[in-house]
Amino acid sequence: MGEDNIKTRVVGVDISNERTTYAIVDIRGNIIAEDSFDTSEYPDINNFVSFLSEKIVEIVEANVGYETIRSVGISCPSASFISGSIVNAPNLPWKGIVPLAAMMRDRLGLAVALANDAHVSALGEHTFGSAHGMKDFIVINVGVGLGSCFFSAGHEHQGFEGFAGEVGHTCVIEGGRLCGCGKKGCLEAYVGAKGIIRTAKELMEASDEPSLMRNLEKLSPRTIKECCDQGDKMAIEVYRRTGHMFGLGLANYASIVNPQAIILTGGISHAGDWLIDPTRESFEANVFGNMRGRVKLLVSKLDDRERDVLGASALAWEVPEYSLFK
Repeated sequence: MGEDNIKTRVVGVDISNERTTYAIVDIRGNIIAEDSFDTSEYPDINNFVSFLSEKIVEIVEANVGYETIRSVGISCPSASFISGSIVNAPNLPWKGIVPLAAMMRDRLGLAVALANDAHVSALGEHTFGSAHGMKDFIVINVGVGLGSCFFSAGHEHQGFEGFAGEVGHTCVIEGGRLCGCGKKGCLEAYVGAKGIIRTAKELMEASDEPSLMRNLEKLSPRTIKECCDQGDKMAIEVYRRTGHMFGLGLANYASIVNPQAIILTGGISHAGDWLIDPTRESFEANVFGNMRGRVKLLVSKLDDRERDVLGASALAWEVPEYSLFK
């Protein structure tokens, strides 16, 4: 009887609003090869799936051979691991329900697992990052949107249909700002990228106070943070208000989940102390008293894109093996 062929490589894919990154990863978490392309260039989902499938085949054949790949893991906003679909994504060009895992499996002939980007970030942090060794923690992805995943007793909690952890779409102000999901007053509308920009514009419109932000060619969370670094009082107030709302939302979340730590990922987490200090202050003021001073607030030490590709590769190992080429 011949020896069974145990495959030790997977493909991890990270789909963000701006870029799609794909990589071959071995069983030890080493990235063998990696490439990316602009997500926005493929507003039609069928064209996107065709192009991504072609690029995966190309990179695999050029480096390790298709027969060595066990499965594919994909990270994407508004995705459900339970259904394998992207569902009503507010910040992606593809609307409605998109059965992406099934579409990719049909094209590639391999097992495909799909999960929410925050879920995948949490897998990456648990396997390779700040949450390594922790059993109860929350990972918050702060960028264009605001997603999360929490682990309880060492396992990720996904909920009945895979949408657990949508803290960005919890209401913090009744009748507040309109969110991309269609509701009003969502935490994401104040802490996500568009929310931060809106706070800056509201402050500038409400006052004649001078600010470096008024001279910016492009207003963004990053350029506002750069104004903070130069001592701009209005820019600092933007992040103070953002942090206050963020800390309030996290305090409600932690009071229910009781985590050991909350780990922040995503581009806006790089605002550093301008965001973290007011967030921590608001969090401690609003969290359940028995948890005060006992929940760590951490910023991920991993590179965002690398963590999410590695997390997607960890996800790939969770799906039962399937191949048309056995």
